[in-house]
Amino acid sequence: MRIKVVIPIVQPLNPEFSPEANLKELVQFKAPDTEIDVVFLPNGPTSIECYYDEVLAAANLLDLVVHAEKSGYDGVYIDCFGDPGVRAARELVEIPVVGAFQPSAMVASLLASRWSIVTILGNVVPMIHDLARLYRVEPNIISVRHINTPVLSFNHADMKMLLLEQIEKAVDEEGAEAIVLGCTGMMGLSQYLVSEMINKGKPVPIVNPSGAAIGYLELLIRNQLSQSPLAYAQAIRTNR
Repeated sequence: MRIKVVIPIVQPLNPEFSPEANLKELVQFKAPDTEIDVVFLPNGPTSIECYYDEVLAAANLLDLVVHAEKSGYDGVYIDCFGDPGVRAARELVEIPVVGAFQPSAMVASLLASRWSIVTILGNVVPMIHDLARLYRVEPNIISVRHINTPVLSFNHADMKMLLLEQIEKAVDEEGAEAIVLGCTGMMGLSQYLVSEMINKGKPVPIVNPSGAAIGYLELLIRNQLSQSPLAYAQAIRTNR
């Protein structure tokens, strides 16, 4: 099983977002027989924090998805919680394509009836609500909180405390029964956060979006399933 991971930004200078760092995060979720390769965009945004960034990313990732299929990959993961370009990419290839939001939402809805998302900035909150309406999970989301930190300013030591604070508030103040981390850049933090909440006497499932996406994509590939051509414009796919 071969999965191509398209990170829909140009590679940042921050070493915490190198291909090696991303691959280290992703391989912990894959099955032993799965091969994962990571690629950044050659052109596009440096981060995705608004609708403009999202459109720029989508326009620059589609060729990479098509190339992945032609190169023999079995599926594509577009590594962003905003699912940029996912629906358009599904029109162009026969292999399954997933982003991070939809699999995370499905997993969280299996684990709990009411769950919260903790994301990066206030300006992505409306984007998340739009996705929740699109995927019909908005009734399940009790709150969307943020840590007021841009992606490229991430410092893992500071992020741990900021995320823990918002997670605890979601559980205590809003009654969240599960948490979804609302950015795939929050690498290497989910197990720490789970442990800290257990230590506080507040055990709560915390969904790592990349973990959910890789597992969901593997499920589709193993079961020989992909997006329906009746839903995703097969005519466009035929004309490529």
